[in-house]
Amino acid sequence: MSDKRKSTRRRRGSEQPTLQQVADAAGVSAITVSRALNAPERVNAATRIKVLATVERLGYVPNLVAGSLASARSRFIAVIVPSLANAVFIEVIHGLQETFEREGYQILLGNTDYDIEREYQLIRTFLGWSCSALVTAGLRHSEACRSLLTHWDKPIMEVMELGDALDLNVGLDHHEAGRCMARHLLAQQYRSVVYVGACLDRDYRARMRFEGHREVLHAAGLEAPMIELDQLGSLDAGATGLERVLSRYPSADAIHFANDDLATGALLRAQRLGMTIPGDIAIAGFNGLPLGQHVTPRLTTIRSPRENMGRLAAEEVLKRLDAKRVTRRRHDVGFELLVGGST
Repeated sequence: MSDKRKSTRRRRGSEQPTLQQVADAAGVSAITVSRALNAPERVNAATRIKVLATVERLGYVPNLVAGSLASARSRFIAVIVPSLANAVFIEVIHGLQETFEREGYQILLGNTDYDIEREYQLIRTFLGWSCSALVTAGLRHSEACRSLLTHWDKPIMEVMELGDALDLNVGLDHHEAGRCMARHLLAQQYRSVVYVGACLDRDYRARMRFEGHREVLHAAGLEAPMIELDQLGSLDAGATGLERVLSRYPSADAIHFANDDLATGALLRAQRLGMTIPGDIAIAGFNGLPLGQHVTPRLTTIRSPRENMGRLAAEEVLKRLDAKRVTRRRHDVGFELLVGGST
């Protein structure tokens, strides 16, 4: 864990900067700050750039709620996820929504498309509507976003993985999940194992699993080749992944895919090619999606308790909102190895 990351850890009880504080720091009037944010065409470029840089540095968020409502606590909770096309996040959202709605809260939902700059813009917008809390998928944020959240004084819950959180954290250990599957494949006597992922700079949790996978293979004295696809998880991308493994690593006896969509696509493609699974090649995935459990052979995978993760995250946020004592800031929800017929 880097010192830089630790230095940006959120301080509970820190005050949000005001418009006047931004103006003082930028050396301009409050009305100039307001114009730079709301009518930028009325402010010269140099002043506008200076004001916006100060806004970002201080983590200032304009309050979009008018008049006396601005000081009232809303019944909205912002939820930011990287994809609404991925069943993994839909299940987490379901757990969050069900739990929050039971206590009279509604969610404001944002999709980043795995873009941390888009996450920053979404969070700025949602915080401006005086949300009562924020739930975001993952611990990685832009520096500007971390600065913004460090100065925000309401509950922040980061889900999906474990680590040095800004406030509250519910997730699982992705390094250990990668190690777990690699150990399983070695126990099944596979010795030429290729990891296949997609867009790993964006899907960084899949990279974490690869790092754990690689540690286990290297400890056993084996190579740990990896193929990175340029299309996020889909059946078609999985088929492409299989074909690349067969072309580049013809002696491979197992493939560890970053997710079940890729793994299932590869399994179906292998069958169309007349290959037997796992006789010709073994295939494993991650997530424990229903799709992989309804193919033949059933997919070996790791199941994460996504809906329960959402429920637990919501419960911890509600405790904070109700001023109840939160005894644990971090919760490891764990995972389960599901051994199917594909390995």
